[in-house]
Amino acid sequence: MTPLLATLYQILQMLLVLALAPLLTGWVRLVKARLVGRRGPSMLQPYRDLLRLLRKEVVLARNASWLFRSVPYMMFTAIWLAAGLVPVFTTQLALAPTADLIALIALLGSARFFLALAGMDTGTSFGGIGSSREMMIAALAEPAMLMIVFSVAILVRSTSLAEIADFMLSGAVGLRISLALALIALVMVAIAENARIPIDNPATHLELTMVHEAMVLEYSGRHLALVEAASMLKMLLYMALIACVFAPWGMATAGSGVAAALGGMVVFVAKLAIGGTLLALFETSIAKMRVFRVGEFLGGALLLSLLGAIFLYVSRGV
Repeated sequence: MTPLLATLYQILQMLLVLALAPLLTGWVRLVKARLVGRRGPSMLQPYRDLLRLLRKEVVLARNASWLFRSVPYMMFTAIWLAAGLVPVFTTQLALAPTADLIALIALLGSARFFLALAGMDTGTSFGGIGSSREMMIAALAEPAMLMIVFSVAILVRSTSLAEIADFMLSGAVGLRISLALALIALVMVAIAENARIPIDNPATHLELTMVHEAMVLEYSGRHLALVEAASMLKMLLYMALIACVFAPWGMATAGSGVAAALGGMVVFVAKLAIGGTLLALFETSIAKMRVFRVGEFLGGALLLSLLGAIFLYVSRGV
């Protein structure tokens, strides 16, 4: 593949994830509404919400520093770049050599760190509560995420997402309990990282339960639009990561033509629709748990990922 075509694929992917992220959020909201017997908003409502916020004036607290104003831009850029690194329709991307799972975790961790700082910057009680809870979740989710990475790396001998997708598509994997455990752990981490039920409810503003909403409560206008867009991109990123590592079927590989890449886009949209439907089904069938039980939930994810890594380590005789 020529470098020009790889660059075009990379630009197309960056634009694709940016365009599909609000649509995925709208799809999840619509399916959840239909499951509980409501008509629900249009799938295009997240686009309208972002445009409305972009047109509004920014209101800043008197004691807000430069960090509070800069975090939305840094957070959006980091998560957008991370979403662009995950192969969604082809493995032949210009940034494929840098598309590493460790780098992905670093980008997500940086975005979380700066958002937590912004939540504490204005000195409000809500921001402090949200930031402390976010750091508690991160302290439990990141080790589980790293163990998932190690589980896959033991099998593939690489942490490159493009190489992982190619290996999974090669048919040499077979059915492995260790990968099933890693998949369940990754789903649990994705739920926690995206502040979804049962960890958090993004549709409420109850001070006793909210995590993500507490940190961004002081944002408005274009700053809030960037934070909300970053959250939508983050949910798409985790769905794309699950699809890339554990279900890369339909993705164009080396030697495939443009038609295969276009087909990969269609398959990716179908995967997002299925993932959004499963997420809506899960959230409507379970209640939100207490904050103090989050440790048990993420501890289970860490245990599953650790067991998966141990099983792969033993089976390969490393």
